[in-house]
Amino acid sequence: MTTEQAKVRVIASAKTWIEGEAVQQLEGTARLPGMRAAIGMPDLHPGKGSPIGAAFLCEGRVYPHLVGNDIGCGMGLWATDLLRRKAKRDRWADRLGDLDGPWDGDASAALAGVGTTEFDASLGTIGGGNHFAELQAIDRVDDAAALAAAGLDAEALVLLVHSGSRGLGESILRAHVDAFAAGGLDVGTAPADEYLRRHDHAVAWARVNREVIAGRFAAALGAELKRTLDVCHNSVVPAGEGMWLHRKGAAPSDEGLVVIPGSRGTLSYLVRPSAGNADGGWSLAHGAGRKWKRGEVKARLKDRYRPADLGQTALGGRVICEDRELLYEEAPEAYKDIDVVVGALVEAGLCAVVATLRPLITYKTRRR
Repeated sequence: MTTEQAKVRVIASAKTWIEGEAVQQLEGTARLPGMRAAIGMPDLHPGKGSPIGAAFLCEGRVYPHLVGNDIGCGMGLWATDLLRRKAKRDRWADRLGDLDGPWDGDASAALAGVGTTEFDASLGTIGGGNHFAELQAIDRVDDAAALAAAGLDAEALVLLVHSGSRGLGESILRAHVDAFAAGGLDVGTAPADEYLRRHDHAVAWARVNREVIAGRFAAALGAELKRTLDVCHNSVVPAGEGMWLHRKGAAPSDEGLVVIPGSRGTLSYLVRPSAGNADGGWSLAHGAGRKWKRGEVKARLKDRYRPADLGQTALGGRVICEDRELLYEEAPEAYKDIDVVVGALVEAGLCAVVATLRPLITYKTRRR
């Protein structure tokens, strides 16, 4: 293995704001053995030791801590047969009920070809943090041909689901940390083979989880679904010539269309990645990126907003979140400007906007 210095790049525009701590973490990660490139997206922000919103290219080694504990976390987008002009926001929100409880479907059947786990009781549940299921209207169309090619109708609503592998990914990372701390694994060794096997299983499990969540949401509204895309932003994949591409909060730009969500109070973007994109680590931003740490949001906002105020958004959306702490932690003000994030990607030539998506109902949790 050579010891050449890794390339460090941050994709940003003149309007992009990125914390110095996040850049320091990116530069520190670039010094890991085998690292060849560390690329920060415009949503880059500090994580626990390594940044979120970045792609890392490494030769001959995988670093599980760079993928993190929510292996397979990603975004799924479905077309629905619900029409925007017939939307019944409040009635539908009431009909959603409790999507946090155990799914009453057949987990074994849903996971056929994937494999069952001890965490299957969580299948079909969203989880906490920044995860959500959101019914959206197509707001502005920039590329009608690409929208139609994706099977989307500008007059119909779409469903976006953000979730991951629940406790499964956490258990995989914990087993690695217990044995190797934050150390990397040489590809081709038994520990690396075992981690990658379990990692791939968690990625597949997470994809099924998003599918089941979408089905539960649609069933409550009596809607039909057709999947448009499903992209994973926490993973490690082979990148040719002995290289391994780690993504931590970075959406793949080599799998077709990508949704880059804003906060619950802003638009999301459906984008078409540009061809190539090696300089961008074959990746795009996975969202707006946090601006404020979770522990400080409520103190900043409690005098400006009551919990009831946060249940409605400036765009006319309804927020279902009965956990008051989470309601504040996930307030739109806690996130960076999604227009600036996507604008930086477009300016860098990494993608083009297909459409913007306006939140109608955002489901977080019914649990207090």
